[in-house]
Amino acid sequence: MKRMLLTISYDGTAYHGWQVQPNGITVQQTLQDSLERLLGERIDVTGCSRTDAGVHARRFMCHINCADNFPETAFLKGLNSLLPNDISVIDCKQVAPDFHARYDAKGKKYIYSMYVGELNPFYSRYMLHLEKMPDIDLMNKFCQGILGTHDFAPFSCSKRTVEDTVRTITECIVKIKDNILTFEITGNGFLYNMVRILAGTALAVGQQRLNPKCYEEIFESRDRSKAGDTLPAFALILDEVYY
Repeated sequence: MKRMLLTISYDGTAYHGWQVQPNGITVQQTLQDSLERLLGERIDVTGCSRTDAGVHARRFMCHINCADNFPETAFLKGLNSLLPNDISVIDCKQVAPDFHARYDAKGKKYIYSMYVGELNPFYSRYMLHLEKMPDIDLMNKFCQGILGTHDFAPFSCSKRTVEDTVRTITECIVKIKDNILTFEITGNGFLYNMVRILAGTALAVGQQRLNPKCYEEIFESRDRSKAGDTLPAFALILDEVYY
């Protein structure tokens, strides 16, 4: 047996997230179903992360174990022919037998996208619509304040299942091009809904509903209610996973 690392890209609109769920179709289940049709057996697929329902991924990583005679080149073409159009396997390579897509990941980068102006049907599927331009400088002051290692429990949903809520953020910035804003954040890991809440807090700062230094009180009080809204999932994408 050998271990293969797959890089996949998917539009999460039609899925209840990555991980197999009893009450909805997920990306993991769809990938496993297609692999079973291709290889003739049900194999486990281990992902690098859990993405929420509706969240997308540009480069999501997962590993599988397969036979030594696994045809890597033909495999990509064959698997993609069986997958729906909103999921694509873009790379496949052999890794060490003890490699783990989730536990060996050093960091992840997420991007939350917004646009300003009139409603645009070509944007609104993947970007949050804003009627007015927020203050980008204020948003970036907030972003700078959350860099480093902190307990991000107040910036996560109470449904989280992990006990350790300390994470390290190495990059956080809001960029603007024309009328499109991107909230880009990189860290060693993220809690349940953490990126969407941080993006929502940054937006509230940019709209002058919260102070740019609100993170100080939020970290100290550990009070979720003092942070911004949990923004909708459809505008969030897992952009990159680092090993």
